[in-house]
Amino acid sequence: MTKDDQPGSTLPRRQLGRALRDAREGSGFTLERTAQLMEMGKTSLGRIEKGQNDKVRLRDIEALGELYELGAERIEELKALAQQMATKSWWQASRHLLFPGYNTYLGLEAGASRLLFYQPLVVPGLLQTLRYAKAVEHQYLPDETPEDVQRRVDLRIRRASILTRQRSPASAEFILTESVLHTVVGSHAVMAEQLRHIADLSTRANLTVRVLPFSASIPAGGIAVPPYIILEFPADSPRFQAEPPIVYTEGAIGTMFFEEPEDVGRYREIHAELGGAALDEQQSRSLLRQVARRHES
Repeated sequence: MTKDDQPGSTLPRRQLGRALRDAREGSGFTLERTAQLMEMGKTSLGRIEKGQNDKVRLRDIEALGELYELGAERIEELKALAQQMATKSWWQASRHLLFPGYNTYLGLEAGASRLLFYQPLVVPGLLQTLRYAKAVEHQYLPDETPEDVQRRVDLRIRRASILTRQRSPASAEFILTESVLHTVVGSHAVMAEQLRHIADLSTRANLTVRVLPFSASIPAGGIAVPPYIILEFPADSPRFQAEPPIVYTEGAIGTMFFEEPEDVGRYREIHAELGGAALDEQQSRSLLRQVARRHES
């Protein structure tokens, strides 16, 4: 994995926290008793187990490992995760440009092995062309400086490398409503270029793009479904279980993460229902190119 492809600290800290929690529970210690023995606050220990701390001291990991009677090899693995947490992600220099919660999402996106998207409004960032991304930024953030707009656009374009990198590209499935194809962002020329780009990307083995046509009416039980992304994660080693999947949603006033199995399961059901109403891959690709020609004319 190249330096630019390395996952952000979000995923390692979640893996470390889960591993420490499982080790504590497996050893029969309560959170309160462990905090007492470690001479740290219960809240502080709870934050570590929930993956909410940006940094965890290596000596605390060693002490917890010894308390839980973990082997030396296991303790070294946990320390290695803590060191990954301390690695600065490539997007950290642009943190001031990110909406609350989005920095966390980027850390998870960078480490995901599979992503499932539903987007009824705009082309998802991972599929956007340079000109489309610039048009989005100018339209929704008109008061931004040209320099900040360019940084945001660079961030969007660079993120897309997780789908096209040579080594272990993430797999992704996109469901776009037909309105996304017809909504003019920037200009008709920008839209024609954007739709052809999506059609070309959809021929990659690791990508699936399907269009939910106007004729599908309102699937998913007749409810209005907001944009969402389901993220799935690999296990970094045989000693670590894969992180459970997460659902990320965003709206005008903030972002939300859903982690409970019932919530994630419901989103999977919704995704399956939307997929069942969408055009197949070939039909979707043909529609993308057909609408691109309309924009050109």
